Amino acid sequence: MEDRPPARRDTALWTLIIASAAGFMAALDNLVVTTALPSIREDLGGGLGDLEWTVSAYTLTFAVLLMVGAALGDRFGRRLLFTVGLGIFTAASAGAALAPGMEALIAARAVQGLGAAIMMPLTLTLLSAAVPPERRGAAFGIWGAVNGLAVAAGPLIGGTLTEHISWQWIFWINVPLGIVLVPLGLLRLEESRGPTPRLDLPGTALVSAGLFGIVYALIRGNGDGWSSARILTGLIGGTVLLVAFVLYETRAANPMLPMRLFRNRAFASVNAASLFMFVGMFGSIFLLSQFLQDVGGYSPMEAGVRMLPWTAMPMIAAPIAGGLSDRFGGQPVVVTGLVFQATGLGLLALVVSPGVSYPELVPALVISGLGMGFFFAPTANLVMSSVRAEEQGIASGSNNALREVGGALGVATVSAVFSAQGGYASARQFVDGLTPALWAGTAAVVLAAVAAALVPRQTGRASERSAERPDPVTA
Repeated sequence: MEDRPPARRDTALWTLIIASAAGFMAALDNLVVTTALPSIREDLGGGLGDLEWTVSAYTLTFAVLLMVGAALGDRFGRRLLFTVGLGIFTAASAGAALAPGMEALIAARAVQGLGAAIMMPLTLTLLSAAVPPERRGAAFGIWGAVNGLAVAAGPLIGGTLTEHISWQWIFWINVPLGIVLVPLGLLRLEESRGPTPRLDLPGTALVSAGLFGIVYALIRGNGDGWSSARILTGLIGGTVLLVAFVLYETRAANPMLPMRLFRNRAFASVNAASLFMFVGMFGSIFLLSQFLQDVGGYSPMEAGVRMLPWTAMPMIAAPIAGGLSDRFGGQPVVVTGLVFQATGLGLLALVVSPGVSYPELVPALVISGLGMGFFFAPTANLVMSSVRAEEQGIASGSNNALREVGGALGVATVSAVFSAQGGYASARQFVDGLTPALWAGTAAVVLAAVAAALVPRQTGRASERSAERPDPVTA
């Protein structure tokens, strides 16, 4: 790198700074809203379904448009589309902060997801183009660490802003960052393009409508009745559309999600594990952050601090998981992580009660956090080592999209269990709903562990060799 022109070195550094800051914003908005949910409900009204949509509107649009965003960047210019996506995200953040009601907030969150879907995958393709191969591992590592910090600090930042200023500031915080980053991106990033296949608009429409129908039905099922025409239409129609999506993708010339990759047992298994892991983990965090405030009596900031044994533990566990993966392969480490995560959720289901003390929750939170760290660290290499080098970009994009879909489905599914058995009327009623909801989350993570156990062990060992090939999306 020393013999590169100074201007080129400056471009690489500025790209790393801008890409990491943009990635931080998008990752932060996955969890920053969780500790603000009780305050949002108190201020804007609405029920559990409205709170679910404030989370799922973001994750769902992010998931289904993620690979479309990457394709648009390849076709029209990555710098141009990155700044467009960042601008959309920033404007939508202001819209969320100014929302006068739940409907406007949910709509703004959906637009935030659109902006994040455009800019997030392009942060890494821009980094790949700007940083020389011998430095990409370090650059992706910094980018990944910054994103990990955003996930870990999300509940704490959300709680602190909500308690000391207002919940609107969990969205306002994005605006000055975006205003600075958009012109910096135009001035400091170099334009680049990739292959320009046709956009898979029919596939995008099918998967978007199908997932919306299923998530809508899960959110509204208890309120409208599971046998009502509207709910049955969502469940059956959504399922039919997803089946049509799979069939279409097997025949499409330029599919957004190539189904041929899922013929590989390793790829299919690790992606199924990612999907189920996010169903259980994301749905449980959604409810637990509310439990700490509504039942535990903690302020938003105090609740965010008390979530840290779970959300921050991966930063400690990830290096340990990396070392174990080098020695034993990625597959057994991922399975172990999922067993930890399921154990942690099961312990929480056993101990939660209206009068539970926080120290009684800590062991379960720590075990869950260890499970997250052991899962995330080796998963990227398992995904990458299961496909050919030229397929790694689409493989990592698929894995990220399925994780976000899992998050949206997890919030909807776990909350459906919660609302069927409990509610917000009293601490006892909240716990009556939370306990079976946590067991549902545990069951989802157990399914993830079973799926991970089906990954061939040789793929785990191959992940050691692929460690030198950074994952262009999940690094």
